[in-house]
Amino acid sequence: MSILSRRNLLRGQWRGHDVIRPPWSVDEALFIDGCSRCHACVEACETGVITVSGNQGFPELDFQHAECTFCKRCVEVCPEPIFHSTESQPWQRYAVINQTCLTYQGVACRSCQDACEPYAIKFKLRLGGIAQPEIERESCTGCGGCVRSCPVQAITTRESDKDNDGK
Repeated sequence: MSILSRRNLLRGQWRGHDVIRPPWSVDEALFIDGCSRCHACVEACETGVITVSGNQGFPELDFQHAECTFCKRCVEVCPEPIFHSTESQPWQRYAVINQTCLTYQGVACRSCQDACEPYAIKFKLRLGGIAQPEIERESCTGCGGCVRSCPVQAITTRESDKDNDGK
């Protein structure tokens, strides 16, 4: 999801940037409205994937820094009602590999597969070519482990769109 502030709109920066809130977060508007920016979740995060965003100071995940282990510490320490129950799924995120992936450029690389603990990234052999990655969406947790491991930053995570994804 993108955040658009009036300040950025007036500066001509209308696109905002993709923001990934901690797992089990309520929807963006409720999160922004309810978060006190105490940063207890940032301090409690076992991997350090939760960081503080630029000028607004809200917690967000930075998969270039670390991955999420779904330890639930962020939910447990937060004094505000901005998280769903940890009995539910943490989110509907999944990894996406774009065309800048080294294997699509003819270079053998399996860094993402090696970093994927749920084994959601498989490499399918191609006749006369380099094996290319495929993501098993049912197995992908959206933890971001593969994002940091990619040497060319060809991997991102995306929130599942129930209307377009058939889920």
